[in-house]
Amino acid sequence: MAAHSHDHSHAGHSHSSGHAHACHVHPTLRPSVLGWAMVATLGLVLAEVFGGILGRSVALLNDAVHNLSDIPALGISYLAMRWAERPADTEKTYGYHRAGTLAAYTNAFVLVLLSLWLGYEAFERLRSPVEVVENWMIWTSVAALAVNGGITLALVRGRLDLNLRSILIHNFGDALSNIAIIAGALIIHATGARWIDPLLGLAIGLLVLWSSIGILRESSHILLEGRPPDLQVEDVARAMLKIEGVQEVHDVHLWSLGGGHHALSLHARVPDMHLDECERLLASIKQLASKEFGVEHTTVQLERAGLPAQSGYVMPEPAKN
Repeated sequence: MAAHSHDHSHAGHSHSSGHAHACHVHPTLRPSVLGWAMVATLGLVLAEVFGGILGRSVALLNDAVHNLSDIPALGISYLAMRWAERPADTEKTYGYHRAGTLAAYTNAFVLVLLSLWLGYEAFERLRSPVEVVENWMIWTSVAALAVNGGITLALVRGRLDLNLRSILIHNFGDALSNIAIIAGALIIHATGARWIDPLLGLAIGLLVLWSSIGILRESSHILLEGRPPDLQVEDVARAMLKIEGVQEVHDVHLWSLGGGHHALSLHARVPDMHLDECERLLASIKQLASKEFGVEHTTVQLERAGLPAQSGYVMPEPAKN
């Protein structure tokens, strides 16, 4: 087969319709689940406020505020799931996959501020404890545990989606808080130690802070075009060099579109070849990216081998002839 004597470059671009990568998952929940969760949470907030006032419990009131923050969080996540279903258009050429990531970031940022406020209120109550009514704490928390536990179980199927995981972790933390309040009320009833109630409030604030910082870090990583944590640039580059005809790769970029959707772009140096051979090589690169790394959106720029690399980032070292 004749070889070209002129320089040429060719760009390849693909969307993979499916692959077996374990980390690529789509939410398995319908947005209506979040709608029902919002209604249940609103009823729970009203019950905890009522119980907290009558029972004079700062832990219950703090938990009510904590649950109140779930309502806009659920609302934002509901809209995010709807937006993520929309196809790409001329304005959002990658689609709306990051709507969920943006929702998770917003939720986490609000929760960080809220946890600091909860911690301050609990600290003030530690300095001046008040008498609480244990029965109100117990029965209100039992009802809250049923609601939060039910929402948590409903969201488990979507735990690998960052947007849904932010809600799942939040509600799981709520359920743990309810268990702690029940246990605390029993201890207060048995010992009369009034400081346990504000201590529980402080612990709830710290729990919210810990879970929120993790989601804030992960969502901001995606929004800043960060590399998917389960992929390594070096591994992708070395795998591409195993494809026959690929002599060097550089300008390798990996990023996440959100919701488990990954994208890849790279430059590959290849010997002179006919256009149909270029197409077969491009198909091999895209197939490898999809099957081995779960990348569904791949862009490849082919360049003639033997020319000096224009990029300062070459990974790994160019193949030696």
